[in-house]
Amino acid sequence: MAATNVNVVVITGNLTRDPELRSLSTGTSVCKLRVAVNSRRKDSSSGEWVDKPNYFDVTVWGAQGENCATYLSKGRPVAVEGRLEWREWEAQDGTKRQAVEIIANSVQFLGSRDGAGAGGNGVTPQSDVPADTSDFEDSEPAAVGSSDDDIPF
Repeated sequence: MAATNVNVVVITGNLTRDPELRSLSTGTSVCKLRVAVNSRRKDSSSGEWVDKPNYFDVTVWGAQGENCATYLSKGRPVAVEGRLEWREWEAQDGTKRQAVEIIANSVQFLGSRDGAGAGGNGVTPQSDVPADTSDFEDSEPAAVGSSDDDIPF
């Protein structure tokens, strides 16, 4: 039986700079993002929990990249799902360089566009599924001090 390879990355973090959008000679748009993701670690000397930032370069292609450049800015929280890609090249000084980046399949914009949100951190909890509130429409609030005889069960 052949083993299957899996290359999937999911991160949530904040943009460390504004998105950089460019177009290839073919007309395809490509947007570069840099995302900071905190990891919590216990400091061995103090025993306190500290945040250690990790920085990831993200490439977003096509119309989704254009949307990122239009609607995102430095500090905005995002969720990125994609794959890791390793690159190697020779720099102008002749040294070999390497990089691992995330090629995004999807980028979800978190928080509000103006940065205002719950707790002042710019993140507003939202769901992709609309809430069904029809059960609560046209209902009268329960009277204060009602007796047990009013309970319908």
